Amino acid sequence: MVDPAVIRRYARSNISVPEGIWSSRPADLYDSSRRDRFATALWGVRTLLGGFASASRWDPSRVSPVRRTRLATVVGRELVAPDVVALTLADPDGGLLSPWTPGGHIDVHLPSGRRRQYSLCGRPWRRTEYRIAIRRIADGGGGSVEMHEAYAVGDPLVFEGPHNAFYLGTAEPDLLFVIGGIGVTPILPMIQAAQQRGTRWRAVYAGRSRDQMPLLGEVVSVASERVMVWADDEHGRFPSVDDLLGGAGPTTAVYVCGPTPMLEAVRAARARHAHAPLHYERFSPPPVVDGIHSSWNSGGRGLC
Repeated sequence: MVDPAVIRRYARSNISVPEGIWSSRPADLYDSSRRDRFATALWGVRTLLGGFASASRWDPSRVSPVRRTRLATVVGRELVAPDVVALTLADPDGGLLSPWTPGGHIDVHLPSGRRRQYSLCGRPWRRTEYRIAIRRIADGGGGSVEMHEAYAVGDPLVFEGPHNAFYLGTAEPDLLFVIGGIGVTPILPMIQAAQQRGTRWRAVYAGRSRDQMPLLGEVVSVASERVMVWADDEHGRFPSVDDLLGGAGPTTAVYVCGPTPMLEAVRAARARHAHAPLHYERFSPPPVVDGIHSSWNSGGRGLC
């Protein structure tokens, strides 16, 4: 132990203090012959914790990273339209999958390294299985073609999620669902949930022809009197925005997912009403206008 007088003598003579002094208990801060009690207590705590740390076998490198991906098995494969395949996924060990809500999606990690988002279109809140549906786009980015060709019943599938950025509100008393083609995937569970809650709702489902409208039978089966089906080949034209939004008032909450022209038309029409509730998802990024992506602030989130 180094005497406090020695420390003072070194300080007065401007001579460097030996390192051993700093490993000892500190002298009194006010140059008293008695040691500073508070500083001595801190030194004791530091020594005690240091001893625990030295005796511990904890090694940061042994901490397991958080697993973000999950493995599922394809347990069902069904063609729900000429160019749309539905895949049913389940836990490989028969366990429960993570909970999800209508409008939710998963991120699929394809064998090629691509990642694609697909809306969950099974029964709302069901955890024994997930279902996704994929429209094959021959001239797209390759993801949809790979999804059609890479997975058969029994194959493993790696995914992340589910996530949800297109959720169904619980405080909206009047709902209108506008569906275009494969945009049915996030909307179908919403319709089923609204029916279970007893919420007032109706839907407009538009497509080229009835046989090219995936999951049409399931939409109609929820409540056929509340669903208007618009097939272009039956009407000889595309639906107008009035056909899609007919009867929707300024307080009606509109949920829409479909091709960009449909979405843009609905957005423009709803913009005429201040604060009209509008929720949507896109098939693709926003269109480019004057060299920049157009934007909207009424709740558009993610991609279909």
